[in-house]
Amino acid sequence: MTMKSFDPHRIATKAIALAVVLGTAVIASQGFAAGEQETPSGPAVSVLKAAKSCFTATVEVSGILIPKNEAAVRPERPGLKVTEILVEPGQSVTAGQVLARLNRAEGGSAQVQAPVAGLVSGSTAEIGAIASGKGEALFNIVTGNEFDLVGQVPTADLAKLAVGQTARVVVVGGGDMDGKVRLVAPTVDPNNQLGQVFISVDPSRHMLVNASGRAVVKTGESCGIAVPLTAVLYGSAGTVVQVVRRQRVETRRVEVGLLSGGQVEIRKGLSDGDVVVARAGALLREGDPVRPVTADASAK
Repeated sequence: MTMKSFDPHRIATKAIALAVVLGTAVIASQGFAAGEQETPSGPAVSVLKAAKSCFTATVEVSGILIPKNEAAVRPERPGLKVTEILVEPGQSVTAGQVLARLNRAEGGSAQVQAPVAGLVSGSTAEIGAIASGKGEALFNIVTGNEFDLVGQVPTADLAKLAVGQTARVVVVGGGDMDGKVRLVAPTVDPNNQLGQVFISVDPSRHMLVNASGRAVVKTGESCGIAVPLTAVLYGSAGTVVQVVRRQRVETRRVEVGLLSGGQVEIRKGLSDGDVVVARAGALLREGDPVRPVTADASAK
């Protein structure tokens, strides 16, 4: 039987190799444990990145269309009886055109003529009725087809309006058109604290007197960070947004600004690229572990 010689150097080499293997295994297991701690288990939440966006400040005005220039036509003297009516509301007339004929009480006749060219918007003339020289007009004539949307707005909104601001106007029976603020009343009604605003509309469009309409006036623009309105929580602690950082929830106090299309402007408290909870809620608290899922991925 052959006996192997004792080699202390060979035994030492094997011992070192074994120690290296064991040490590597320990380090790997520790690293795996550490990785588990950095990836906390928690509920999946839908998140998205806060991004820069611009918001338009607007004021809404509802009112009716009123002619900018309208001539009231009356006979030159009172006490005349209407005997013939030659035009009706809705007709266009020329300057000098005869609108009606009247009889004098003492005999003889007279006629009422259009002082300007335009559209007859209204008439009170009736056969046999006595026309007044100072009271209600026999005819009203709109000149130039220029109309204002005249509405009333609260005092706070009135302060935001200025002559020259652009507007988008929608008129019943007239569709959409461009407009511009022409006049802002310098006073408000003391009873309801509302003030008048006059918005001129496109004169090339056919308008109906007293038609109702609505205008959205652009009063300014602000650019900042945008998040969905659902990402903002309003409570006794103030206005907050829940941010996900290192897969844990952080609560940020924010200052909000303008609203537009379901988005809200964040003026303070967030930075471009911050990951926020798309639908913030009271169930999530500061420091809670979560598994973030991007909003687009969660919608699939």
